[in-house]
This record gives sequence, C-alpha cells and structure tokens, in this order.
Amino acid sequence: MGCRREREGDMVPGLAGKSEMIVKEEDLVRQLGELSVDVLSTPKLIQLLEAAAIGAIRDFIPTDQVSLGIGVNIKHLSATPLGMKVTANALLKGVDKNRLVFLVDAYDEKEKVAEGEHERVLVSKERFLQKVEKKRAG
Repeated sequence: MGCRREREGDMVPGLAGKSEMIVKEEDLVRQLGELSVDVLSTPKLIQLLEAAAIGAIRDFIPTDQVSLGIGVNIKHLSATPLGMKVTANALLKGVDKNRLVFLVDAYDEKEKVAEGEHERVLVSKERFLQKVEKKRAG
C-alpha cells in the first residue's frame, strides 16, 4: 500500500483493496431474468468492486462512522463464465472531507473485465441507523 495514516481515522490516497470470487449460479445474468446466459451479471460485479473498496478502508473507518456507496461509474468490458475466478481491485484516488473516490478494475482468469470509479461517503453510524429506523417506522 505504501501509505500511512497520520492519526486514527485519516484516510489518504493510495490505500488499496482487493476482493475475489468464483462465479456461481446465483451470480449469473440469467438470475435477472433477462438472458439465459451463464456469465457474471453486472450487479454482482459491482458488488465485488464495492467489496474491494471497503477492503481498502476498513481499518481506517472510525468506529462511530459507516462507509456508504453512493456512486458507481464502470464499464463492464467482457463476460466472465460460470466457474471462473474474478479479482477486483480498488485504489483510493481522492479524499474530500467525508467523500472518497476509488479507481476500480476487475480481471477474470483471461482478461480485464471492468474498469471505472466508485464513490463512497463516511457518515455517522448512529444518525444513519436512526434515519433507517425512522423510515421503517413509517
């Protein structure tokens, strides 16, 4: 990673994360009901990219905060078949107050399958949970 935080909770550009998966039945495009094709769906790919971003910052999130995904801008470049391994990478590119921007990409066993950016924010865990509970209560 090559970057250090100066104090608890500081996040600096350069933090990196990685996430891997083997494409299973539940990850396929056909689960969306659109195509009867045994390849990784874009929503599952995005989930893997988000997991890589969370992995990059997990140890740096203050205990009273939570990291929320708020934006994804990726290109799904190539199909990945059932049973193939996919590795996602995330690199923290920028930090602006509580806003975090990551460069993300993913590769299967043969080639690059995705690239783009992912944005997350850090918010108060307590306030977030209160908002969710208020919405649930109606």
